[in-house]
Amino acid sequence: MKPDKSFVPQLAAKKLLREARSGALATLMQDSGDPYCSLVNVATTIDGAPVLLLSKLALHTKNLLADTRASLMLDERKEGDPLEGARVMLMGRCVKDADTATPIAYLRRHPDAEMYANFSDFSFYRMEISRVHLVAGFGRIVDLKPRDVLTEIADANALVEAQADAIAHMNTDHADACRLYATRLLGAADGDWKCVGIDPEGIELQNGRVALRLQFPKRIVALGPLRGILKALADEARLK
Repeated sequence: MKPDKSFVPQLAAKKLLREARSGALATLMQDSGDPYCSLVNVATTIDGAPVLLLSKLALHTKNLLADTRASLMLDERKEGDPLEGARVMLMGRCVKDADTATPIAYLRRHPDAEMYANFSDFSFYRMEISRVHLVAGFGRIVDLKPRDVLTEIADANALVEAQADAIAHMNTDHADACRLYATRLLGAADGDWKCVGIDPEGIELQNGRVALRLQFPKRIVALGPLRGILKALADEARLK
């Protein structure tokens, strides 16, 4: 069988990471060291790092406070046999995150969490990835490094600082473009598609709990090129 040259493991893993809204979190029991797995909601920061909102009353949080080592599995939630769908396993450490941008990023993707996000027993956690294992189908099992799935932002300060305003602008003034990106370029069903993330490599769209990743044709680190590429993608969508 000839290798599929269209398959790029790094892009496949990034897509799974950016589109995931829940996953299986594995921690180590604080008393015995036995593996413990639980279902958690997931979001990502602008660099693609997974972030979680956890209660200290939950067993997985108690485990993390004793031992930060963890694994997080994300899958594409494909219809039919789930084993035929792609999934990515992230291994590393899950630690408390005090970055003020993290709650904003999380609540954009999980707005219902706003009612309890400020409770004293809840904290945000970021996964510091050390290893990645991608299973994307027959002959598509690849080990990756953190740099393969995370997005470099060191050279994109202008975009990082303007991200929140750019997202708000897209949802307020260009809601039609967000809908066209999802339906015309990504083949999604019509719906109330909103922009929930913009980073140097793409834009993240969400309708309810369904999220889609639209990859930019080239890397963007400033606002001028961002406006240009978003307009070009909207023009492309209108022609389809």
